[in-house]
Amino acid sequence: MQNQQFIAALRQLCSEKNIEKELVMEAVESAIAAAYKKDYGSRDMEVRVELQEDAPELARIYLLKEVVEDDDVVDEKVEVSLEEAKQVNPEVELGDEVYIDVTPSGYGRIAAQSAKQVILQKVQEAERISLFQRFKDREGQLVTGSVNRVEGNHIFVDIEKTTVLLGERQRVPGEKYFPGRRMRLYLERVGSSAKGPQLLVSRTNTKLIEKLMEEEIPEIAHGEVEIVAISRDAGVRSKVAVRALDKKVDPVGTCIGQRGSRIHPIMDELSGERVDVIEWDDNMASIIARALQPAKVANVVIITDEEFIDEESGKRIKKRAAVFVDEEERAMAIGKRGQNIRLASELTGFELDMYNIEEYEAFAESLGAIQDGKK
Repeated sequence: MQNQQFIAALRQLCSEKNIEKELVMEAVESAIAAAYKKDYGSRDMEVRVELQEDAPELARIYLLKEVVEDDDVVDEKVEVSLEEAKQVNPEVELGDEVYIDVTPSGYGRIAAQSAKQVILQKVQEAERISLFQRFKDREGQLVTGSVNRVEGNHIFVDIEKTTVLLGERQRVPGEKYFPGRRMRLYLERVGSSAKGPQLLVSRTNTKLIEKLMEEEIPEIAHGEVEIVAISRDAGVRSKVAVRALDKKVDPVGTCIGQRGSRIHPIMDELSGERVDVIEWDDNMASIIARALQPAKVANVVIITDEEFIDEESGKRIKKRAAVFVDEEERAMAIGKRGQNIRLASELTGFELDMYNIEEYEAFAESLGAIQDGKK
């Protein structure tokens, strides 16, 4: 390739990849200088490289030398005779320093190879930086990916021409991943490494549900309906508490849609994970009862509605409530492996104790006596 074509191609590449041409040119010159020092001298030599567009050689190499008497040249790598120096600069004097052209014959090929390697490196760096900046601004948002390949327990997903490992903890248990499958993922974090941007994406993060609801339900996106809390058992069930800023708006009906038209696409995206939507209000006892649906709760007693540190034990005492149900509702309220009561507890922030309805009166009297004693 002629030098003129080489420089023209370099400029075009810099323009396409949004790289500053001056930075690449400086890097190319530094690489050629380093190659010359390695092949012909030492690291201590002061070398200057000038790239050329309209000359047989891609670059001219100049070495800084001290001007000495014609017969006193001992080391040609650092010294030059006064006679030779004056051919470069007629005004030079003994003891001055001058750059002398030391370009080896046929060095253009080596220079071109060094230049190509540097350009490739700079392009890769620029692409990594560009990719990092593009994704960094999207942390906490949804991205769309498709499964690239499955290698044993490793799932690789393509997200906008970037291949990302979907970690085991970020995968929904039991969910099927196969090449070509498209899915939405939550972009938790964007890091940077020598290999490029490192994207941490998740199918299990609770925020995935929040962002899916924002996309599917305009009233949430516009702030008319607010998501207050979410609890999730990824792949099985989630509970979402919502409230409307306008009392005339039904927040639950808005989220579910006519015949489930809004909530069903969300559950489909989550591979059938059930999403329960409940209304949040100022009555925590009422919210706890709703959070335990589909079980019917007979009564809820708030034992303590704020966390505090016990002065005697130094332990943190969490918010706590007692839940009373009929015996036939107990299993449903607790749920399989305690799932329903656990999700309700996470959603409301209360530790929940389950009792049969027959125990309510005795419990209420006991609690009342304790509170009277505190007074």
